[in-house]
Amino acid sequence: MKAHIFPGQGAQYSGMGLDLYENSVIAQELFEKANEILGFSITDIMFEGTAEDLKQTKVTQPAIFLHSVILANVLGDVFKPQMVAGHSLGEFSALVANKTLSFEDGLKLVYQRALAMQKACELKPSTMAAVLGLEDDIVEKTCAEIDGIVVAANYNCPGQLVISGDIEAINKACIALTEKGAKRALVLPVGGAFHSPLMEPAREELAAAIENTIFHQPSCPIYQNVTASAVSNSDDIKKNLMLQLTAPVRWTQTIQQMIKDGGTEFIEVGPGKVLQGLMRKIDRNVSTYNATLEDLNP
Repeated sequence: MKAHIFPGQGAQYSGMGLDLYENSVIAQELFEKANEILGFSITDIMFEGTAEDLKQTKVTQPAIFLHSVILANVLGDVFKPQMVAGHSLGEFSALVANKTLSFEDGLKLVYQRALAMQKACELKPSTMAAVLGLEDDIVEKTCAEIDGIVVAANYNCPGQLVISGDIEAINKACIALTEKGAKRALVLPVGGAFHSPLMEPAREELAAAIENTIFHQPSCPIYQNVTASAVSNSDDIKKNLMLQLTAPVRWTQTIQQMIKDGGTEFIEVGPGKVLQGLMRKIDRNVSTYNATLEDLNP
């Protein structure tokens, strides 16, 4: 079975989406519609902005979403997905790809998510750290022993787990995890503790927006971050999406479940190749590649 997987924050690059804009009328129309919805020219920042310009959360998240969703639109039936999943932000791209959300509603929710997360980051200094080379349960137990807020946030692949929390607790956890044998416990250059209890104000704000958005019946199952299992009911999808900002991204478990359920070909739709790298560490035997415009002319 063909699976479409959609990247999250961190996959952005200067010039992203320009090839789509220059080669497709569909892409041009969708990009222009996005500028209109957002009330600023995100295409200028995507096509001509610096890496620094693209780093702002309110730009990064809609930019990655747009690249993924517009590429999927341009490719049309070439890559008809039979199952979809998205890493954190990528879940919104996946929900547009499987017709649960309209393009417009997906973009509005992503922008509201970005602004709400930015606000939550400003309330309390917080961060994330990548822990390499330790079993998940050791990381989980160690976090539970630390004073302050620190939790497992992103199960990216075996031996790579990102933790999230307040700065002091993260620093203590990094020392403790290194002592327990982690190859590295590295604080990441991010502005906040995503997928932790510190995102609760953003979760509440986004949940209200999700509640007021129409969710359609999906064209194929989505494997959601919160459950790491196939979901086909639009009400369940809605509920899971409301929990996403404070719950961990169970990416390793998601991919393993998709393979178990018959996923044999994993196509990363969007900027970069981050998810392909993780796929190889989760299961080397599965076919994985990037969707590109060349796929229109095989």
